[in-house]
Amino acid sequence: MAKILVVDDETDLEVLIKQKFRKEIRQKEYEFLFAINGKDALEKLLEDPEVDIVLSDINMPEMDGLTLLSKLNEMSPLIQSVIVSAYGDMENIRTAMNRGAFDFITKPINFKDLTLTMDKTLKHARQLKETLKAVRENNILKMYVDQNVLSFMGSEEYESTMMDNETIEATVVFIDICGFTRISESTKADTVVKMINSYFDVMVKEIMAVDGYIDKFIGDAIMAVFRGDYHLDRAIESCLAVRNKINSIQAIQGENEEFKPQVSIGINSGEMISGNIGSESLKRLDYTVIGDTVNTAARLQDAANENQILITEPCFEQVKESFQCKKLERIQLKNKAEPVIVYEVLE
Repeated sequence: MAKILVVDDETDLEVLIKQKFRKEIRQKEYEFLFAINGKDALEKLLEDPEVDIVLSDINMPEMDGLTLLSKLNEMSPLIQSVIVSAYGDMENIRTAMNRGAFDFITKPINFKDLTLTMDKTLKHARQLKETLKAVRENNILKMYVDQNVLSFMGSEEYESTMMDNETIEATVVFIDICGFTRISESTKADTVVKMINSYFDVMVKEIMAVDGYIDKFIGDAIMAVFRGDYHLDRAIESCLAVRNKINSIQAIQGENEEFKPQVSIGINSGEMISGNIGSESLKRLDYTVIGDTVNTAARLQDAANENQILITEPCFEQVKESFQCKKLERIQLKNKAEPVIVYEVLE
């Protein structure tokens, strides 16, 4: 339901608004609040900050509509305003627009025009709120956290939970584009960026299709995490899909050589720590997972050849009835005292 504050010292307008929009009010599409001048309007907004738009006259006692516009911008830039006035001269219109009015309607009111203007203004106000919500949820704010950002987000709870962490059971995947470093050294930067972004887009769609999430992009590699029911099975399914999709991409002619994308993949599942990792003094934190399980997945990817998907023996025991795998020779992984038995996922 949209909340609309009507500001006008002509009390007859309140009756007229309620009559003209009685159906929308009854169906709870609109809720109208009324104020007799700018000062009264600001008090009403303090009482009910959920107002979406303000419809205001210009000429009113105590505080006129143009002064109200200036105060609105200070109070809440998200509230959109429309001037509804008999003073439709260009000077007033320009002053209103310069002070942040979204639109201007002249009296006597054409209610069809008013309805269209209200709907347009409400749509704009909601888009602004959705954009702000998206910004608040965007991971980049979790990576670059300082007091200004926390103040902007207006959430003490968010600030207190920034350093929360937990131990979880999950599956982590590292997917690397084989040989991309070589082609990037001999190809124009613009071409390289377009190529890698297109490859990443293919991978991301397959990961998200089974409810995995992208932890980070690392050069020409992706780190993804899968949580919840059957997280290991879903991770393997997405990696098989990624490999198939990447293999179906046509070779691209670079500056000096042809490049056919292929991937090498490491998968590991188990216990890991999830939390904001980084430097508090630098005010840069990265919400991620860490631990031996994650390190092993990265080492498996490093050991994998083109088109190979490698998993550990404990992972194989969990999925051997669902996926066809081949046992490989023991391999020595970095920072592991003993060689590790690994399996290649075939299909």
